[in-house]
Amino acid sequence: MKALPPADKSQVTVLSDADAVGKEVWKRIDEAGRRAVEERGTFTLAIPGGSVLKMLADTKPAWAKDCVLAYVNHKAVNDDDASLSTHANAKAGFLDAGWDGADVLALSGSSDAVAEACRYAELLELATKQNLLPVAATATGETIPVFDCMVIGVGDDGHIGSLYPGRDEVTDDYAWCLPVEMKNPGSISLSLPVIRAAREVLVAACGVSEKYPQGKSDAMRRAIETEEGIRDFPAAGLRDVAQYVFDEAAASKLTL
Repeated sequence: MKALPPADKSQVTVLSDADAVGKEVWKRIDEAGRRAVEERGTFTLAIPGGSVLKMLADTKPAWAKDCVLAYVNHKAVNDDDASLSTHANAKAGFLDAGWDGADVLALSGSSDAVAEACRYAELLELATKQNLLPVAATATGETIPVFDCMVIGVGDDGHIGSLYPGRDEVTDDYAWCLPVEMKNPGSISLSLPVIRAAREVLVAACGVSEKYPQGKSDAMRRAIETEEGIRDFPAAGLRDVAQYVFDEAAASKLTL
């Protein structure tokens, strides 16, 4: 995939702080859910871990019983590992307290990232066969799942999901789900084509710290504006499909 031109300023929403970003992201997820259920009876949503889980805390959407929830990426760990399991934190944060009936595509809980990625791809394929998850044809004639909403975070190094700079996973055009074994424990990650194929791709960035008073502003500038090879900075591969929701700190180095 070739480097993409800068995103348009119309794709970027800048809000005052992390709380405002969280409310806006939830508003857009909720609107996408209502729209999808009205159109075809099912809402397919993919989320990462981290701060996005906090944005979903205490929500009780009317469409929960019609939702198919997937994880953009997930470590290959037991579900009872509250420190590393996104699923465990999702259950504690919102799934068990307001998302009754949601169909969650969860890992089996093993430490084998390769086996978990294969199993997750099978879960995605099963969801497509059950007409819960739509598919679309790719330029190569393959099919690819199309989520209604895909929420993405961006790392300081430009990684999205578990697609890290300089690794072959970033440029894999065929797999739906990939094992990533650069760290211990390993992870699974949806592929870049699957992320890009979503009807709505939301990239959220917010929050500051004593060490980083401007948050992820450097990474957001590289993700949106500067000339970047997608293999070197994976987040730049979303410029033509994403909507960005930032706080003022994360947007502080943009020139759009």
